[in-house]
Amino acid sequence: MENKDIIALSAQELKDKIKEEKAGLNKLTMNHAISPIENPITIRSARKLIARLSTELTKKEKASK
Repeated sequence: MENKDIIALSAQELKDKIKEEKAGLNKLTMNHAISPIENPITIRSARKLIARLSTELTKKEKASK
């Protein structure tokens, strides 16, 4: 997901996307703990995406105040 796509989302969509991505990250880490996944970089990229989404959500919440 690119930054321009993230910026276009509303606050509620961002919250939903964060929840969805955190669930996916949890599943990835559990699968990696049981047996190594093919590409462990996906865990890092999932964490970064969650961070980008959270940052944009914070910006939108501060702007609305």
